[in-house]
Amino acid sequence: QICLSLVKLLFYLAHSPLGSIVLLDFQPRQFVMVDGNLKVTDMDDASTEELSCKEDNDCTLDFPTKSFPLKCSVVGKCEGINEKKNLFNAYRYFFTYLLPHSAPPALRPLLSDILNATGDLRYGINETMKAFEEVLHLYKSGLYLQKRPLLLKDYISLKGFRTVEGEDYKCWPSYSHLGCLLSIHSAEEAAAICNSQSQCQSFIVTQQRTWTGRPLASFQSSWTDLIPDTNAVVYIKRSASSGERL
Repeated sequence: QICLSLVKLLFYLAHSPLGSIVLLDFQPRQFVMVDGNLKVTDMDDASTEELSCKEDNDCTLDFPTKSFPLKCSVVGKCEGINEKKNLFNAYRYFFTYLLPHSAPPALRPLLSDILNATGDLRYGINETMKAFEEVLHLYKSGLYLQKRPLLLKDYISLKGFRTVEGEDYKCWPSYSHLGCLLSIHSAEEAAAICNSQSQCQSFIVTQQRTWTGRPLASFQSSWTDLIPDTNAVVYIKRSASSGERL
């Protein structure tokens, strides 16, 4: 969410009515999240000036660990230097820390491609925006889910119930520090996740939603102490409930 919001901001800066805008003091502390969107807190160090040049050799974009040769345009400006400077800063301050984590395994290669392409400046902001939107579409639609055996049949569902909240086993990346709370596309995906975790015996799907509209599921090591909740459905492994009365 943070990276996508940042890309949308940089897309706007690259195509602003004033021309391509570069953030000269590009640091994480210069940004805040407001209602799920990344905002710049200080525009004092923003500029529309692009480096003047006479030849391509005048257009090297230097960073502490990398340098990129750019072209000198016919009007004597280094082509795309503001856009590329913003994008590489996004890569080194945000993408490298956030993109490799949290995504479903099937989407990680696509995010790795974005990471590598922006790190080498093979992508401009337009290509980066398109790549992010494609990943978001796959994520929201569930198209990233590979065909696999249907596992939900191995669970008993109880509508209108959930387990008593409390500290349980933890997983990564959980939305709660008290247990294993993950976003899912469907109960079928939740069943696959539960089957992949040795501690998991049940999971609860509620009406809570993430910023993409995906429901949250809480994975549990037991299914005892059920309480009524009209907005929840608890799924219990048949193997865990054998010999017990539901």
